[in-house]
Amino acid sequence: MGFADQRFNVNLSILFTELPLLERPAAAAAAGFTAVELWWPWVDSPTPEQAELDALKKAIEDAGVQLTGLNFYAGQLPGPDRGALSIPGAESDRFRANIDVAIAFAQSLGCTTFNALYGNRVDGVDPAEQDALALENLVLAAQAVGRAGGTVLIEALNQPESPKCPIVSAPKAIEIVDKVNAATGLGNAKFLMDLYHLSMNGEDLPSVIESYAAKTGHVQIADNPGRGAPGTGSLPLEELLDQLRKAGYDGWVGLEYKPGDRPSAEAFDWLPREARAAR
Repeated sequence: MGFADQRFNVNLSILFTELPLLERPAAAAAAGFTAVELWWPWVDSPTPEQAELDALKKAIEDAGVQLTGLNFYAGQLPGPDRGALSIPGAESDRFRANIDVAIAFAQSLGCTTFNALYGNRVDGVDPAEQDALALENLVLAAQAVGRAGGTVLIEALNQPESPKCPIVSAPKAIEIVDKVNAATGLGNAKFLMDLYHLSMNGEDLPSVIESYAAKTGHVQIADNPGRGAPGTGSLPLEELLDQLRKAGYDGWVGLEYKPGDRPSAEAFDWLPREARAAR
């Protein structure tokens, strides 16, 4: 097997960011990719003007790439925030306002997979209160996504870079996945297995794959240390992705790494061009 046997998409919120948002889909296509994913692009607005949504939709369609994943509104990302759905008050309200907008936009492009980032702990707020709010919001999101025939992803971040986020291990993310599915009865909450974040947490990646491949709805990769392209660090990413395939995972692998001090178009030399188009 190997990298050539995977289905890769490019995360346009971390790669090609040297370009304006509307130019990134075409840049990914020019690099040979046919699928992309995005963090919520409007960090200040869960409900942008329809003209902004339409412009991004047109850019994706004109580039001839498929949108395969979209984050719900998550606050300032990249930045200090790690999600909005567990934050009482205005941020929770923004997350709820975003649910139908994000689903409608994604559906218009044939995308039904949504990452719902949990959010940081808030000083002075009982963690149990935040967790109850998070479950309530995740249930709302899963039900709405379920009506669209889609999947909600729960991602584990990493403790060193996200010290205030409570979801910083694979078992904790799986716990949330199971709680959401138990509450909705839909079974459409899945684990987002980001191998970079899990490695930063010091988790045993082969064991994580063995234990949780069946509950995984999406995979993201970057090498470690450095969060760069495969081959820039020490993670055996090719072997880990092979293990995932053997364990039954046949979904997308999101390229969510930093290009380093070079244009993003030059950060894919580890992957033969003929292996970049989705199969």
